[in-house]
Amino acid sequence: MKHLFPLFLTSSLVGLLAFGAQAQTTAPVATPVAASAAPAAAPTKVDPAVLPPKKLTSSDYKAQIATSTKVLTADPKNVEALMTRAKAHLQLKSYDEAIKDYSAALKLKPGDVDALYNRGLAYLKNDDSKLAMNDLSAVLRLRPDDKEAFFARGVAKMQMSNFKSALGDFAKTISLDAAYADAYEYRGICYASINKPKEAQRDLEQAVKLNPDAAKSLRKYGKK
Repeated sequence: MKHLFPLFLTSSLVGLLAFGAQAQTTAPVATPVAASAAPAAAPTKVDPAVLPPKKLTSSDYKAQIATSTKVLTADPKNVEALMTRAKAHLQLKSYDEAIKDYSAALKLKPGDVDALYNRGLAYLKNDDSKLAMNDLSAVLRLRPDDKEAFFARGVAKMQMSNFKSALGDFAKTISLDAAYADAYEYRGICYASINKPKEAQRDLEQAVKLNPDAAKSLRKYGKK
């Protein structure tokens, strides 16, 4: 079940268009000069910060790993290099390697919330739900309104068949972001798993409204 990356890209493009429109409306108007053409307007510079992020390839991540490894050979306690290499491993689905690097980073920088969150995701992807839940709970103690951490912890609880407890995490995710389609979808599956078909149907229908890809779950877990 996919997250709403297309929505993120759309929002970024809207921001870019808004930036361009603002630049056009606030640019000074050239004063006409008699018997000569008005000077051409200078091209508008686009702030790279408003551009959609470049999608990195596996080759990019492998290059990051190689560069970070060189840095760590010279400076084994370089937390930034450990974090960069760990994230690259995570993207390449090398979860054991990602966990090792995030764990090393946390020894050097205890309580780093990003390292805890990403290690939690690596544990989750590696089917180690209990350790994932521990890390994600630690994240939520430090960042109590993190919708992604609530969602991921809910998934970890689902993997442990703790459906009733997962309901609370998905409900919190939805309270923080009412358009979080995956939270409705997974909460609907939890309701179906504890024999609450009415609630399951409601959530799964809402998930489909937000993300048509959820139709597969509606067919599988909705009312028969």
